Amino acid sequence: MRLSTASAAFGGGVVMMFALVGCAGAGVGDAVLGSWGAGAEVNEPHLIFSEDGRVSGSDGCNRLAGSWKATGDTIVVSDVASTLMACPDVDTWLSGIAQATLSEGDDQLTVLDDSGAEIGSLERAE
Repeated sequence: MRLSTASAAFGGGVVMMFALVGCAGAGVGDAVLGSWGAGAEVNEPHLIFSEDGRVSGSDGCNRLAGSWKATGDTIVVSDVASTLMACPDVDTWLSGIAQATLSEGDDQLTVLDDSGAEIGSLERAE
């Protein structure tokens, strides 16, 4: 009987741990999903965060693609690859993305570089 009680207690603890881990993954990860910025139609900077952990977008000229994951209140972006087309008068700031954070209302994405410095922001697309 003791073994059953101990197993039940351990099993309950494991279930609780997985429930808490599931809650920790929600929040900023779910809130970042979707489109940010003006979009491809108008050749403006934009990003699209997908449920499968991929991010894609453009700085208004060059396409970029990479991976993302939520870590606490931060979205960590990695393995970013970008085309290198020469486009006059296009600021390529978005290709420097390494992290991002969301505003309190989840309507603005602040883009950060490798050092954690803000390099720009995008509003949630309609």
